[in-house]
Amino acid sequence: MTDRSTPHQVQVHTTTTRYDTPTNPQGRYRSGGSGGVGGVNTATTNIFPEKGPTTSQVLAILAGLPVSGILLALAGLTLVGTLTGLAITTPLFILFSPVLVPATIVIGLSIAGFLTSGACGVTALSSFSWVTEYIRQTQGTVPEQLESAKQGLADVAGYVGQKTKEVGQKTKDVGQEIQTKAQDAKTS
Repeated sequence: MTDRSTPHQVQVHTTTTRYDTPTNPQGRYRSGGSGGVGGVNTATTNIFPEKGPTTSQVLAILAGLPVSGILLALAGLTLVGTLTGLAITTPLFILFSPVLVPATIVIGLSIAGFLTSGACGVTALSSFSWVTEYIRQTQGTVPEQLESAKQGLADVAGYVGQKTKEVGQKTKDVGQEIQTKAQDAKTS
């Protein structure tokens, strides 16, 4: 081993970073000695600026306090009134529940019926509107379609008449042939 003539030396370099005492959470709330110039904590002086609130801020607070107080009082009165009304009406609800429960069911069903009939009415109206709009769009071609249908019916009627005559002629021929065969059978 080598014999050292000098002892071990450690060099420490101190640097100040943004994580040092002025913004350190432990030093921020201390009142004395640490993290400031002359015993004053610089973190608290940075948080609370030296100037006070503006005039508009003071006026907003002065105007807001009575309004918020009145609204808070009204909310308390409403709560007390609601609780009082509930305390008075709860026994009445219990006494009249044999009547109120069926009445509630009937009212609920009737409201459901009205809503259902309204939905069906809206559906019928929209369907009727769609049909009338469809008819209006095809109205220009209806006379042409009617003429084509008349022509088709006339063609079918002519065809049926022709076939009827042919069938009648064949029936007549078959009838005459049967009659001649019957006469020949009688004579022979």
